[in-house]
Amino acid sequence: MSARDITIVLFLVFVAFTLGITIWASRQTKDATDFYAGGRSFSGFQNGMAIGGDYMSAASFLGIAGIIALYGYDGFLYSIGFLVAWLVALLLVAELLRNSGKYTMADVLAFRMKQKPVRTAAAVSTITVSIFYLLAQMVGAGALVALLLGIKPGQTFLGMDADTAKIATIIMVGALMIIYVTIGGMKGTTYVQIVKAFLLMTGAAVMTIMVFAAFKFNLSDLLGDAAAKSGKGDAFLEPGQRYGVENPKDALATFYSKMDLLSLGIALVLGTAGLPHILIRFYTVPTAKAARKSVLWAIGIIGTFYLMTLALGFGAAALVGGKNITALDKAGNIAAPELARVLGERYLGGETGGAIMLAVIAAVAFATILAVVAGLTLASSSSLAHDFYANVIKGGQASERQEVRVARISALVIGAVSIVLAIRAQTLNVAFLVALAFAVAASGNLPAILYSLFWKRFNTTGAVSAIYGGLIMAVVLVFFSPVVSGSATAMFPKSDWHWFPLSNPGLISIPFGFFCGWLGTILSKTPPDGPEKYAELEVRSLTGAGAH
Repeated sequence: MSARDITIVLFLVFVAFTLGITIWASRQTKDATDFYAGGRSFSGFQNGMAIGGDYMSAASFLGIAGIIALYGYDGFLYSIGFLVAWLVALLLVAELLRNSGKYTMADVLAFRMKQKPVRTAAAVSTITVSIFYLLAQMVGAGALVALLLGIKPGQTFLGMDADTAKIATIIMVGALMIIYVTIGGMKGTTYVQIVKAFLLMTGAAVMTIMVFAAFKFNLSDLLGDAAAKSGKGDAFLEPGQRYGVENPKDALATFYSKMDLLSLGIALVLGTAGLPHILIRFYTVPTAKAARKSVLWAIGIIGTFYLMTLALGFGAAALVGGKNITALDKAGNIAAPELARVLGERYLGGETGGAIMLAVIAAVAFATILAVVAGLTLASSSSLAHDFYANVIKGGQASERQEVRVARISALVIGAVSIVLAIRAQTLNVAFLVALAFAVAASGNLPAILYSLFWKRFNTTGAVSAIYGGLIMAVVLVFFSPVVSGSATAMFPKSDWHWFPLSNPGLISIPFGFFCGWLGTILSKTPPDGPEKYAELEVRSLTGAGAH
């Protein structure tokens, strides 16, 4: 069998297995609690694995390995940022959110506010963040396809050239994620994420050991070879390849580059605590203690994985080479699969061994993408059904059966929108796309969550101002940034309407979100929405008394 055949077979086996899990889970899903929160039946370890499966996305496996392979030290900043972000989530959000809410982030925000405006704003924010994140996963899927199917210029597969095959894959991934969510709900999605986390950790560990074995477990040799093969010499191991680039002829360009680095760091560290698909995972455990345990397990699993991305990225730079990576994919998203091919050829017996290793790692990458897109779709469809339909349109009078039906319809719509946008965003690095999602989450969701939990005076006007202000600022700055137009790797490379110089909006949009929440509260003529409600929320969030 060729690499193409092996890849397709392994992928079909995984899809069949996970669809089996989903169908089994659908029989266990009897009410809204089962659909939204998996019946709150998962242990701390199970939820920690699922969080890891949700968080270690295509951006982590494909994007970060690619950025490290192309930019060295600057690429590893993504790994550090994604990991450190969990400390913010653990200390400020996890336990308090579990105690205060029921199914979605908006349950906490609306606890002591006017329901309709706050839940509407939360639903809009959740869907926006989820779609940004979905784009990254589906672009990653598309990037894998031409490589895996071995489609070279002038060749076809089932009548499709490489570009058509990428689009077909994006559509297929979108269809599968809709099936996972509409049939299996949270239970099915969680078990798929647990299986995927195990596969990804195993695949990354095997590749890491192979990389170090190639250099006789000498990290210095690995880094030295990576620097030599990068074409950038020792500068590859120092800051300044992608961010903080010194331009002696243009002081303003140097300043913007350094601000972009600061903006990225702020977005990565603060973004996790505002990601809707991560926040809803805290509702799937029975107690606050289990929520804390799940975050600790997640930190251990995720931390280990991000350390391995260092070996994968520098290993790809040393053994594959930056020029070979960019020749196949300018954004570097296929660095890890190409590294798998090289390692397989070295250790598993020539071209056949390389084909087998590539097929296995590619199947793991597809598993990663499918699990994450299912979690994102569930988060956004749950928010549309529970927050907007049940509590805004129906005023809290919708039955659980109606809610779940609307959630399933919402999953279909969100999947369709994501497919269309992902087809346009194929030139962007997936880790970079996720960093944008983090910035949007930290700009709109995080200020509202923290103010709601910790500021007694905070009111409905402040909550709506924080969410819409931060969200609109982040999206507007992204639209007018080099990410969308004015650069070779932009979504619209042939157009140029950008005026915002930074690639990541976090430096401006995150403080602006907090400022809007403060200003809206201060200027509002209405008093805080029920001081006694804040006291109840404080007791519930800190002790778990009255929690669902």
